[in-house]
Amino acid sequence: MITEIIHTVLHLDESLVLWTQNFGPWMYLILFLVIFAETGLIVTPFLPGDSLLFAAGAVCALDGSALEIGIVWGLLVSAAIIGDNVNYWLGREFGARWIETRKIAINKQYLNEAEQFYKDYGLRTVILARFLPIVRTFAPFVAGLAHMKYKSYLSMSVVGSLLWMTVFLGAGYKFANISQVKSNFHLIILAVIFVSFIPIVFKIIKARLASKIS
Repeated sequence: MITEIIHTVLHLDESLVLWTQNFGPWMYLILFLVIFAETGLIVTPFLPGDSLLFAAGAVCALDGSALEIGIVWGLLVSAAIIGDNVNYWLGREFGARWIETRKIAINKQYLNEAEQFYKDYGLRTVILARFLPIVRTFAPFVAGLAHMKYKSYLSMSVVGSLLWMTVFLGAGYKFANISQVKSNFHLIILAVIFVSFIPIVFKIIKARLASKIS
């Protein structure tokens, strides 16, 4: 099971092509729901984000692809913004109660990391979190939990969603037809995942070094 999941993630281009052939236009809805869930539901931080966007952009660039880059971009920007805002209001209205009563399984470590990012970067975290796996799932919830001013949050959410989608979908679309990328797509996906996690790893190392010094 784990091997199959890893294979699917590393070969997302092949998987998306196959799924598009099987599901047709429904693939737009599937992509929308994955991005919405990864962004909007704190119980699904494990879903692919950056790598999925890169692969989706690559599939859009293939000759005869059933996926149109403009439609995918618009839908997934909407999914990211809607997910962000659902997560924000869940945190604002129910966050304190859920944490206190433990009615929903919330990983405290991930929650603490998101809170620390807000302490370090303030409102910019809403934009920066877009490019950080796991943190982007918990950052909206923490913003709502802290009752961040909604208008400020919303503006940063829109900017972050536009940047995130444009960078990763655009990169996949632009480089998909390069032969080296086609033949080494699994390595590209690994590199995308690795680069995405670098800031988090750096943050953890920095925190541990600080705790040792203190």
